[in-house]
Order: sequence, then structure tokens, then C-alpha cells
Amino acid sequence: MRTVILRRGLVALFAAAVTFGAITQAQAETLRIGYQKYGTLVLLKAKGTLEKRLAAQGVDVQWTEFPGGPQLLEGLNVGSIDFGVTGETPPVFAQAAGADLLYVAYEPPAPHSEAILLPKDSPIKSVQELKGKKIALNKGSNVHYLLVRALEDAGLKYSDIQTVFLPPADARAAFERGSVDAWVIWDPYQAAAEQQLGARTLRDGKGIVDNHQFYLATKPYAQKNPEVIKTLVEEVRAVGEWSKANPEDVTKQVSPLLGLPADITLTSVKRQGYGALFLTPEVVAAQQKIADSFYQLKLIPKPLSIKDVIWTPPAAVAKAQ
Repeated sequence: MRTVILRRGLVALFAAAVTFGAITQAQAETLRIGYQKYGTLVLLKAKGTLEKRLAAQGVDVQWTEFPGGPQLLEGLNVGSIDFGVTGETPPVFAQAAGADLLYVAYEPPAPHSEAILLPKDSPIKSVQELKGKKIALNKGSNVHYLLVRALEDAGLKYSDIQTVFLPPADARAAFERGSVDAWVIWDPYQAAAEQQLGARTLRDGKGIVDNHQFYLATKPYAQKNPEVIKTLVEEVRAVGEWSKANPEDVTKQVSPLLGLPADITLTSVKRQGYGALFLTPEVVAAQQKIADSFYQLKLIPKPLSIKDVIWTPPAAVAKAQ
């Protein structure tokens, strides 16, 4: 009797081990991508080409939508996703908070795709006149650095203005009510405010920021799955090149997702950067400047080394870009 019980116990233990191994294997073969409602990854998801290519490698794709870059990076940090895209500033805050992330690729500059906006009847004519004013922005987002650089360029200090940290929907409401003097925001919210509210652009990113979009992965995933990352970046680049050549088609696809009229969406689409590339020393240096600026302003608690968190693609992959 004891022998039978022992055998049953061993069979149950073996079955549990097999089940655990299957679950672990399934997790290892699933690429979990975080995306936002607007951007190249939305188009890649809709096309379905990534799923087809990765299926040949035995990899499934799982998509999760996030409302903004900081939330997406938190998802990466806690391990709920493996890969995602965000603006240039959120990764700096994430690295400062100890997130185990790697920069994988970037999109070309899009300096017109973010701006400091004013109400249409605002008397303000220059950035210098923002001194002492209330400025709404999403803390830790790409526009945070645009504001810092615009103030520096105008001879003002960051402490010369009053920051009001609000997510885009709340910031727009405050902007419409007149409870803030300016709003620093990105597309498509920027284009919507320009066309729906008559908002005036005081300063966009031209000449002061690049406004790169960065693709990031968790360090463990990128190091263990270089071929998956290679395929992913290739597909992102391909859909980006298609988007650049077909802005009207992109608009038809994205406009219903955003709930915005086609003319507003088209403006945003045309201002975006397309064509993902692996990081160059110049892009790393530009990102380092952001990290240094934020440390000097005490927006992050410690100095950072951006080059230490750059994914190095296999030599054959790097040559192919």
C-alpha cells in the first residue's frame, strides 16, 4: 500500500513539474509589448506582420495598452511587459528609480511634435514672459525636457515658473478654464488644442530638443532573446517607412482609435518621426544631456550613465540597419 501511495505521489510530483515547466516555457515564448494609443506600435499591431514572423521562431505576441510613457515604463519595471516605446524623458526617470531596462532603438527626431501652447487670447508673446506663470505638463514626460530647455534658451531658470503637474486630459481642462497660463504637450493633444481651441504655439522643440521616441526592453529579455529583438526592430522600421510614405492611410487607421477628426490626426502623423534605428553615439550623448540636466535641477536623485543601459545588437544585426 505504501508503495502504491509513494508511486502516486511521484506521479503527481512529476506531473506538477511538467506543468510548471510548460508554464515557464510558455512565458519564455511570449513577447509582451506595451504600446500607447498613438504611434508606430499601434500600426504594427494592426498589420499583424510581427506575429507572422515571430510565429516561425515559436514566439507568441501579447499586446497591452498604456495611457502614457511613465505608466508603460512602470509596466516594464515590474515585469508585466517585455518591450515598449516612450518619449525621451520617461526612461531617464525610470533609470534613476532603478528600473532594469535597456534602450533598444530610437525614432528620428520630431521636434515639431511637442510644444508650449498658449490660449488664443493670451497676451504672452515670448518665453521670457512665462516668468512667474503657471505651466501645466505631465511630470516625467517628454515635454518636461522641452520646458527645461525652452526656459534655459530664454535665460530663465526652472524655478522661475510654477509647474502644475497634470495628465493630458486634466491639463487640457485647466488650459480651457484659464487656470494655467500655458500648457506643454505633445501630439495628438497638441494638434487637437491648436485646431479645436485655437491654441497658439509659443515654442516647439525645433532647435532645442530632438524629441526622440525610444524603444526599450527589460534587460533580461533583451539579453536572452536577441533574435526576437532583431525581428521586432526590423518590423517597427518597416511599418515606420510605410507610414512616412502613406500618411493618409495611417490617418484613416489611427483617427478612429484616437477619436479625433482626420485633419487633426493627419497633422500629428506628419509631424511624427519614422524609421527605427539602433542607437548611435550621438543619440546616446543627447540622452545623457537630458539626464545631466535633470540631475542638476534635482529632478532625479543621482547622476546617470546612459551608455550603461544601451542594448548592443549582434554584429550582423547592427550591420544590416
